[in-house]
Amino acid sequence: MSNILALLIISAVYYIGEFVGTKTKAWIPSVFVTAILFLIGYWTFFPKDIVTLAGLGAPLGGLLVIMLCITHMGTIISIKQLLEQWKVIVITLAGLVGMVAACWLICVPTVGKEYVVSGLPPLTGGIVAATMMNQAALEKGLTSAAVLAIAMYVCQGFAGYPLTAILLKKEGKKLLKGFRSGAIKAEASVTDIDASAGNLETKESEKKRLIPPMPQKYMTTAFVLLKLMIAVFIANKLGTITGLNQAVWALILGIVLTEIGFLDKDSLNKANSYGFLMFVLMVYVFSGLKDATPAILLEAAGPMAVIIIVGVAGMGIASMIAGKILGISWNMAYAVSLTALYGFPPNYILTEECVKALTNTEEEHKFLMDRLLPMMIVGGFITVTITSVIVAGIFINML
Repeated sequence: MSNILALLIISAVYYIGEFVGTKTKAWIPSVFVTAILFLIGYWTFFPKDIVTLAGLGAPLGGLLVIMLCITHMGTIISIKQLLEQWKVIVITLAGLVGMVAACWLICVPTVGKEYVVSGLPPLTGGIVAATMMNQAALEKGLTSAAVLAIAMYVCQGFAGYPLTAILLKKEGKKLLKGFRSGAIKAEASVTDIDASAGNLETKESEKKRLIPPMPQKYMTTAFVLLKLMIAVFIANKLGTITGLNQAVWALILGIVLTEIGFLDKDSLNKANSYGFLMFVLMVYVFSGLKDATPAILLEAAGPMAVIIIVGVAGMGIASMIAGKILGISWNMAYAVSLTALYGFPPNYILTEECVKALTNTEEEHKFLMDRLLPMMIVGGFITVTITSVIVAGIFINML
């Protein structure tokens, strides 16, 4: 197969997944469709090295794109914005602790430590954690565990979507009843939602930073990528020196260097590179399915189901207890924790669909969106963007 044909086929397969995901409003996840198509391809006519032939293999598709994307994650996090939703942060962290504890206590004895270690980090977050665990498992020669990490990322949304939809509708009905009776008043919205990126934008003036911004005419793609790569280089060295995984350092440096002004807010989008690099990362992840024979998938299916069921149950119990203590309804507490299973954009889409189904007027729509959406977006930030990377960085050393 030629290089051009390989990239053409991969692009077509990837777009089919995106099309189905968009058409079904993420109820059939794009990653699920794309993964199925990759599996069919590998079982029929795909060469095992089709991703490498397309020029998307390691090191670009592996270490480089992972580190760039993790550092970028740090550039879209605002400490002030997150602190405004501190209760959500506490609840989601409690939910993740409950998930990890339940899986460790119940799943390690039943399905084995290797499966739990490789499958749990993707369950606590998203694509980056799945990629980190897949690579680490492959380096240790644990093929089934490596496949489980990708399969977990592909399938976990099916547990999260219906549960979240039910919880949001229960919470929405309760809030609307109070709003319509006058018992609950609409509050002035302190945040705007950037639906295209899943960001919370606080209504505040741009604060002065330690390092002043570069004049716009010098803000080229190469310059933004240069600064990101400086952060990645430092993270790599710190990982070697300290023993803490370099991905965790990349996230920390992304946040700190953005706060002082060295890195630009939303760096990869500013460099017009985010879409392409995410395409490279996702394709690289799906290349991990080349070793996923039907036998290996069947072997991993049981452990995956057990980990998802136990993990989601543990998350629910812990998050609802935390919500009770903090005065957040159990419906909302569980819903924001479940964002770990899918992140953005499903957290936005699920909220919007729930609000549309429940409200009759624009006023009701705005009231319910202002109440539900900021919590759901912050929940996704904490789980997918921050904690999943930290959990994966810790669990890698356990394989």
